Amino acid sequence: TGVTRGYRNKGQYPVKQGKSGMEAGFFASKTHNLVKADKCALQPEIFGEIVAFVCAFCDAHGIKAYDETTGKGLLRHIYLRQSKDSGQVMLCLVLNGRSMPAEKAFASEVTARFAQISGVVLNFNEKNTNVVLGKEYRTLWGNEYIEDELCGLRFRISAGSFYQVNHDACELLYGIARDKAALTGGETVLDLYCGVGTITLAMASAAGKVIGVE
Repeated sequence: TGVTRGYRNKGQYPVKQGKSGMEAGFFASKTHNLVKADKCALQPEIFGEIVAFVCAFCDAHGIKAYDETTGKGLLRHIYLRQSKDSGQVMLCLVLNGRSMPAEKAFASEVTARFAQISGVVLNFNEKNTNVVLGKEYRTLWGNEYIEDELCGLRFRISAGSFYQVNHDACELLYGIARDKAALTGGETVLDLYCGVGTITLAMASAAGKVIGVE
């Protein structure tokens, strides 16, 4: 466990309106046909529990899943990130709108049920697109980021930040890259498409100067 199972620190679950209520899962290969699966062997177990809770809450409050064909419905995706270091979880709901019914009740109930949740964030995506996240966010409760330690460095990771999904493999890969670079301490290192800056900062102690460009 952690090597081949449950290692992903990020999960994005599209939703649809099923016969008996909201369903979450993953798209079948090369389609947008949703296969119901709130649990996944590669995701932390708590992700599946939170996803099931969100779907049940939506059913209880009349919140419908977004339909790509009609453009109707509110909830598009359930998006989760977890810190390997602390176990903190960020819950982000991607909406086809600017708000959701019973927002305060949702934040209160989901954080009471799952103590690991350190922040609840809403993302607004009202476009007819297959891109998951829109450009705007609103923090409903708690922090708009989680904190994680990687290569001895501490990072704050927002919903929109790029961060490698496999923590342990990432540390291994970065160590190999640092060794292969054979830096002497005088070089200038460019990290292009740097995301949250993990490679940039991992190289900083071995280089003369590092520049991260996103």
